[in-house]
Amino acid sequence: MKSPSCVYDNYDVIENKLLPALYTITFIIGFVGNAWGLKLLLQKWQKLGNINIFVLNLGLSNVLYLFTLPFLMVYYFTGRKWIFGGVFCKMTRFCFNLNLYCSIGFLTCISVYRYLAIVHPLRMMGRLTVTRSVAISVLVWVLVSVQSIPDIFFPKTMNGTDKCFHSTSFEKADYYLKYSLVWTTTGFCIPLLIILGCYGHVAVVLCRRNTIEKTLKQKSVKFLFILILLFSVCYIPYHIFWNLSLYSRALSKQEICVWWDKRVFTGHQISRGLVCLNSALNPLVYLQMTEHIVSHIRQLPQQVRKLFRRVNVCSSNTLAVSKTEEEALEQSTIPTSGSA
Repeated sequence: MKSPSCVYDNYDVIENKLLPALYTITFIIGFVGNAWGLKLLLQKWQKLGNINIFVLNLGLSNVLYLFTLPFLMVYYFTGRKWIFGGVFCKMTRFCFNLNLYCSIGFLTCISVYRYLAIVHPLRMMGRLTVTRSVAISVLVWVLVSVQSIPDIFFPKTMNGTDKCFHSTSFEKADYYLKYSLVWTTTGFCIPLLIILGCYGHVAVVLCRRNTIEKTLKQKSVKFLFILILLFSVCYIPYHIFWNLSLYSRALSKQEICVWWDKRVFTGHQISRGLVCLNSALNPLVYLQMTEHIVSHIRQLPQQVRKLFRRVNVCSSNTLAVSKTEEEALEQSTIPTSGSA
């Protein structure tokens, strides 16, 4: 919500057209990818390793957020008219924050485990247990929940309107900016620095050591590429434009209209759509971290070929049986020499 003196005409156009389109794409791709990946993970539950515990929790956080997207799609498709009540509005926004920062947290855990396994394999042998992985996962959920709870106490709706604010009302913008800066530091900047430190050291070790298996090097490079994709497309633009937009609103509250406000708001709306794509891109982590899923994908063409072969064999057998029946029928209708 902007100050009346700082409103631009195309704000509603950006929100009502861009966001629902990106939400729709994310819901379709994300729901199919996460449901399929989680199904294969649960089928191999007994074989789950330490890192795969984090992958499973990553998928659960994605699914939790994806269930809220249809309500947001309705909200923006109808011109920002929230019809589901104030409590559910806060729940929807809470699930978004929970998914966002749990995703970053679990990606950080995966990076740290990969770092320890490559750089300190002997020292960490026997210490990276499933029990500890589960305990760390629970800790991530608790920390992110505690970090996100204050957001619930900021007003998300306004009396006499049917809005569901992504941040808070205009009157609380300056307070929300302070909270957001702390939130960004603890939930995004610190994990990003940890990931950069881990993979920076891993890159040095992979270049210097010739004893590391080629497959392990390839997995590390692929996972690094996924991290770069997620952070450059989803996380970094969102946090930059998110805080700049809040800062602009805080200035607007003082009746100060900055020249870059319109561009920042446009960038913020685009980044809001892109950050939700993390639920559609995170299944790439499933493919990289779980070997049985990769092998399952590789076997799909072979399974399809076998299916076609069975269909062809069945068709050939059916034609052969039909031809035999026709020949038998023709022979039964041919009169014999002793017939009248």
